[in-house]
Amino acid sequence: MDLIDKIKDLASRIPKQIDHIQTEEATKNAFVLPFIGALGYDVFNPTEVIPEFTADVGIKKGEKVDYAIKKDDDIIMLIECKWSGADLHEDHVSQLHRYFSATNK
Repeated sequence: MDLIDKIKDLASRIPKQIDHIQTEEATKNAFVLPFIGALGYDVFNPTEVIPEFTADVGIKKGEKVDYAIKKDDDIIMLIECKWSGADLHEDHVSQLHRYFSATNK
C-alpha cells in the first residue's frame, strides 16, 4: 500500500470514529499516531519519533510539543495535537509559532 492509499484509508476511518474521540489523548491514538506511521516512521522508536519534545523559547520554560520527527539527527517535523473537537484559534497559532522558533532549523 502506498502513501496515498494509507492516507485515504486513515481518512475513511475518521467519520466512523470521530464521535468516540473525546480527548486529546484519544485524538493522538486514533488519528495522529496512525498518520505518523503511514508516513513511514516507527512511533515506538524514540530515535525517530520523540514524544513530549522540549521546545522551550526564551524565558518560557516547560514548553513541549507532542511529537518531533527526527531524520539523520535533525528534527524535521513537529506535531502538536489538540482534541479533534477543539476550537483552533489564536492561542493555538501562537503556541505553534513558539515551537517552530525553538528548533534550530
